Amino acid sequence: MKNLGFSWFFCLMIWVSLNCLVSCQKPGVVNVGAVFTFDSVIGRVAKAAMEAAISDINATPTILNETRLNLIEADANCNAFLGSIEAYQVIEREVVAFIGPQSSSIAHMISEIANGLQVPLVSYAATDPSLSAKQFPFFVRTVQSDSYQMNAMASLVDFYGWKEVIAIYVDNDYGRNGISALNDELNRRMAKAFYKLPLPVRFTQHDIVAVLNQSRLLGPRVYIVHVDPDPGLRIFATAEKLQMMSSNYVWFATDWLSATIDSFAPMNRTALSVLQGVVGLRQHIPESNQTKDFLSRWKKMQQQGLVKSELNTYGLCAYDTVWTVARSIDKFIDDGNNFTFSLSVKLNDSKTTQMHLGKLKVFDGGAILLDDILNTSFSGLTGPVRFNSDRNIGTSGYDVINIDKMADHIVGFWSNTFGFSVSPPETLQGTKNRHSEIEQKLGKVAWPGGKTKAPRGWVIADDERLLRIGVPYRASFVDFVTKLNGSHKIAGYCIDVFTEALKFVPYNVPYKFELFGDGQSNPNYGQLVQRVADDVFDAAVGDIAIVKNRTKVVDFSQPYITTGLVIVAPIHNTKSSAWVFLKPFTADMWCMTAGGFFIIAFVIWILEHRVNDAFRGPPRRQLVTMFMFSFSTLFKTNQEVTVSTLGRLVMVVWLFLLMVITSSYTANLTSILTVQQLSSPITGVESLIGNSWPIGYQVGSFAYGYLSDNLNIQRSRLVKLHSPEEYETALRLGPDNGGVAAIVDELSYVELFLSKRTDFGIIGQPFTKSGWGFAFQRDSPLAVDMSTAILKLSETGKLQEIHAKWFCKMGCPGERRGKSEPNQLHLVSFWGLYLLCGLITLVALLIFILRMVRQYARYRRRQLKLCRPSSSVQTTTRCSQVLFNFFDFIDEKEEAIKKMFMQCEINPVPETPTSTTSTAT
Repeated sequence: MKNLGFSWFFCLMIWVSLNCLVSCQKPGVVNVGAVFTFDSVIGRVAKAAMEAAISDINATPTILNETRLNLIEADANCNAFLGSIEAYQVIEREVVAFIGPQSSSIAHMISEIANGLQVPLVSYAATDPSLSAKQFPFFVRTVQSDSYQMNAMASLVDFYGWKEVIAIYVDNDYGRNGISALNDELNRRMAKAFYKLPLPVRFTQHDIVAVLNQSRLLGPRVYIVHVDPDPGLRIFATAEKLQMMSSNYVWFATDWLSATIDSFAPMNRTALSVLQGVVGLRQHIPESNQTKDFLSRWKKMQQQGLVKSELNTYGLCAYDTVWTVARSIDKFIDDGNNFTFSLSVKLNDSKTTQMHLGKLKVFDGGAILLDDILNTSFSGLTGPVRFNSDRNIGTSGYDVINIDKMADHIVGFWSNTFGFSVSPPETLQGTKNRHSEIEQKLGKVAWPGGKTKAPRGWVIADDERLLRIGVPYRASFVDFVTKLNGSHKIAGYCIDVFTEALKFVPYNVPYKFELFGDGQSNPNYGQLVQRVADDVFDAAVGDIAIVKNRTKVVDFSQPYITTGLVIVAPIHNTKSSAWVFLKPFTADMWCMTAGGFFIIAFVIWILEHRVNDAFRGPPRRQLVTMFMFSFSTLFKTNQEVTVSTLGRLVMVVWLFLLMVITSSYTANLTSILTVQQLSSPITGVESLIGNSWPIGYQVGSFAYGYLSDNLNIQRSRLVKLHSPEEYETALRLGPDNGGVAAIVDELSYVELFLSKRTDFGIIGQPFTKSGWGFAFQRDSPLAVDMSTAILKLSETGKLQEIHAKWFCKMGCPGERRGKSEPNQLHLVSFWGLYLLCGLITLVALLIFILRMVRQYARYRRRQLKLCRPSSSVQTTTRCSQVLFNFFDFIDEKEEAIKKMFMQCEINPVPETPTSTTSTAT
C-alpha cells in the first residue's frame, strides 16, 4: 500500500514536470498569414514592406527571441471569392493571425472566417467604415477608417462654401460605404444636393465616358472621386478629353490618388499632367528619423532590384502592421500562453464534412492574442501605434495635396481636433483647440485651368429646364414691373436690372418669366416669395422687399436699391422773408457773437497800443481803428497788422472761431433757403401713431402688416389705395373730407410718385431700413452670382443709369423731406469754442497786465534809487495818484519808456519828468 502511494506521487511529479517543460519551451516558428493582391498599387508596396518587417523582426534579439516569425502570403487576385479560398488554404497551416487584406470587400468575407476560427485579422488597407468591431470582433485596423477621411473631405468642400457635389465611386463595399459616410458628413454641413454616380468594379473606358456625360447633365461642377487606386488615372484622362478639366470644374480625390501617384517612378511623373488642379488627401505621416531611415533603405532596395515601386503610405502601414502582430505574439508567449488549435464541433458535423472543412481548426488563444494586439503601443513608421475603442488606429490626420505643374504640393493639413491648418497636427498638440471657422487656413491652391481663385462650382446644366422666374403682375406703379399691353413682353425697372445683371453672370442662364397675379390689383408679395420656397418658382424678380420673415424661407440677392417706409404728405414752399438772414442763429447766439467782436476790439487795442503806431493817436481815431479792425476780421479785409506776440495769439484763436461760425452760418442759411414747410401737422411717425387720422397704404405692400403689427395702429385707420392717382386724390381731400392725412409706403414708390407731382413731399426720415432684391430658393448658387453681378452693375454706373431712366422723367425729386421749423444754431453748440477763445484772450490780457506792473515797479525802484529827491518832492504818494501814474506809464509808447530808464541812469539828479514823473512826489 505504501509502494502504491509512492508510485502515484512519482507519476504526478513526472506529469507536472513535462507540462512545465512544454509551457516553458518557446515555439520555434509562428505562422502569420497575409492575403492581399500581389499585382496592385498597394499590394506591390505592401509585399516588400511586410517582408522587410519580417526580416527586421527575425534579426532583432529583443523580440520573439528563439522564435522565428513566418509570413505565409496568398494572392487574392482582386476577387472576394478567390481571396476567401486563399484565406481557407492559409488557415489550414495553423496561422495565429491574418494580415490584410487590402480590399474592403475581401475583408468582409475573411472577417467572417476570422470570427469563426477566432484568428485576429489585422488590416492595413481596408478602410470601409462599415467594418465595425461589433459585427467583426476579431477585425483590427492599422489604417484610418474612411469615416475620418470623409469628414476631412466634407470639411474641404465646406471650407470653400460649395453646397452641391457629384460623387463618382466604385460600386463595391469600399465605394458605397465610403460615399455613404461622405453623404452623412455633407448633410451635417447643410449641403443642398449630393449626386452619386457609381462605376462598375471593373469599369472600362466606356463606363467612364457614360458617367461623366451623365454628370454634365447636372448643375454642380464639384466632383469627388472615390475609387480603387488606378495607375492609368483613367477617370481624369477621360475628363480631360471631354474638356472637363477646365476652370469651371473642381476635382477632389480621396487618398487612393495619393497612393497611386506616390507609387509612380520619377520618369512616370509626366502622367500627372492630366491631374492639373486636382486636390486630394494623403494620410499624414509625422516626420521622424525612423521614417527617414526606412525611406533610405527603400531606395537601396530599389537599386538592388528588390522593389520596383515607390513607397506610399500604405507600405508604411503594412510595415507597422507586421510589427504590431509580432509585438503582440511576443507578449502572448511571454505570458506563458501556448499556440494550440482545436477542431470545431460545428465544422465536423455530417453536413459540413462534405464541404471539406474538417481541416479547419479554431485558435484556442485567439481572444488573448486579440487583447494583446489591442493593447499594443509603440512608435512606428506612421507615428504612434495605438488602437481606440473602435479598434482602429488613432488618426493622425491627412495632408491636403494639390497637383500643379506635374507635381504634388502640400497646401495644408486636416485633423479631427484642429481642422485645417498650415502646420502639421503634431506641432499643434498641447495648444488650445482651434477648430473654428475663423482659424481654418489652407495655402494657395492651383485649380483646374491654372487659376488660384476658387471656381464657382456650379453652372446651368446642359439639359437643364428653363428657370421659372415669378414676376408680379402689377396694376399700379407699372414702371417697376408689369406686362405690356397687347404683348407678352414683361418690362420695367426691375426687369432691366435683372437682365443687365445677367450679363455679368459668367455662364448662360436660360429662363422664362411667369406672371403672378391677375393684373387687376397688385399681388401679395409674401405669397410670391412663398411660391419660390415651395418650388413653384425657381426665383422671383420684381420690387420684392427684403424683410425678416421672407429671408427665413428664401435667399435674396444683394439689394439693388435701398428703400424703407416713409411718410408722404402735402407741402408748400416757404414764403420769402426780408429777415431770413437772421434765422440761422438764435438771439443768444447773435448777442454772443456781437459781444465777441467788442471784446476782441478792446483786448487787441490794449495789447497793441504801446507797440503799434496804428493803434495810437487821438482818442477818436483810436476808437474807430479799434472797432474797424475787429469787424474787418469777419471779411479778412483789415489793413492793420498786429505786432505783439500776445496780440497775434489772440487773433489766431479769434480767426479760427470766426471760420467755424461763418461756415456754420452759411450752411444753415442755405438749408433754410431750400427747406419746405408742411401744410399738415404731421411731423413724423410718432404723430401718426398718436392721432386718429386715416393713413393710406399701397395694396399688396408689407406696409399694412408693419403698421398694424409693429406700430400697433388700428387697422380701421388704414385705407387701402391702389394707384398713384388714388394717392393724389386721397391726399388732396385730406382726413376731414374722406381722404387721408398721409400715406405710408416704400421710398422707391414714393420717389416715382413724386417724380410727377410737386405738391407733396416726404416727411422726416425713413423709419425702416430695407432694400429690394431678387428671391431664390435656399442655397441657390445663382443668388451669390447675381449678388456679385449687382455689385458690378453699381461699380460701372449702369445701376444708376437704369434708376435715372425710370425715376427721373420730370427731374429726380430726391428726398423732399419737410420740417416744421428750420433748425437754428444755438449757443450751446458753440459754447466750448467760445470758452476756449475767452480763456486764451483772458490769459493773454493777464500776462500783459503783469508785465506792465512788473515794468512799472522796476521803473519806480530805479527812479527812487538813482534820482535824489529834492526838497520840493514829496516821498509819499496817494493810491489814486499811483494809479494815474501807472496808466500814464502804460499809455507811453514802448520806446519812450526805454528812454526814461536811460535818463535815470545818466542823470543822477534828474529834472522832474514831464508827463509820467511830474506828479510823483
